[in-house]
Amino acid sequence: MRSADAYGFRAGTVSENAPRPTTGARRPFLIVNPRSGGGKASRFGIAERARMLGAHVFLIEHSLRQDLATVARRAVDEGADLLGVAGGDGTQALVAEVAADSGLPFLVIPAGTRNHFAMDLGLDREDPSAALEALTDGVELCVDLGYAGERAFVNNVSFGAYAALVQDPAYRDDKLGTAVRILPEFLARHEGPELVVRTGLLTVDGPDAVLVSNNPYQVDDPAGPGRRARLDSGLLGVLAVRAETPAETATRLRSGQPHPLTRLATPDDVVVHADVPALPAGLDGEAVGLPTPVRCRISARALRVWVPRRGRGAGPAGRPPGRSVRRVV
Repeated sequence: MRSADAYGFRAGTVSENAPRPTTGARRPFLIVNPRSGGGKASRFGIAERARMLGAHVFLIEHSLRQDLATVARRAVDEGADLLGVAGGDGTQALVAEVAADSGLPFLVIPAGTRNHFAMDLGLDREDPSAALEALTDGVELCVDLGYAGERAFVNNVSFGAYAALVQDPAYRDDKLGTAVRILPEFLARHEGPELVVRTGLLTVDGPDAVLVSNNPYQVDDPAGPGRRARLDSGLLGVLAVRAETPAETATRLRSGQPHPLTRLATPDDVVVHADVPALPAGLDGEAVGLPTPVRCRISARALRVWVPRRGRGAGPAGRPPGRSVRRVV
């Protein structure tokens, strides 16, 4: 087995397991969202190129109510041997769950707006069509998949002020800018269910914002986009922020001090409790409601992802945090 570097990936980034060469898919099935990312899939001719490579293409019709998980499962029943998505992270997660359940490889085409999952896989987000090379000249990576209750996520699930932020109309157009601009305000004035987070022996009472990620982010600022050094560590990342009062928040902002922050990485389930039957959440940037308590877990190396053999790498690598707790005040 050749090393990760021999396949064009930087060792110790996405995965510490050497990627395996793929043998090609005979009946690949690709779901394409033509409106995602401002029409990125259409601009790069994703559907046409995929068909030329032998893929069956399903175009999302936004005028119709379509259950994409059901579409993917039907494709599996009809003999598909690879599932793929050209779209944003929310759509990626829906189909990735079906691929993992079916034991099929998964193809990520970064045709959304931000495409954080593709970024951490080392894919070229400027040219989403390049990801199609994995169908003919690819390698397979086994990465983790997060779950919040029964819903899978490829990046993260958020609660409290984070979830309220996802539902803000401005967030859809400018996710990072909106987060940086209004997250302090959301923390200061957010009123919602009282949250309690439990994992292992740790309990965090009354956080205003909680983010649980599929592998830990390498950030100190929970509003930042972050990157993940690995996607196969078998760890959930947790960020929990508490603003005790609006006045205290204002004082901290004026003095340039960060919000009280609990940050940890854990292999244990993370359970979010609330005094309501269903909790608003942001699942890979999509607004959803999840029955409480919400149990988040990591399914280690459950997802077989195909990427082009000559990948760009996932950026500077660093060891992910181990099973530790770090508080920043």
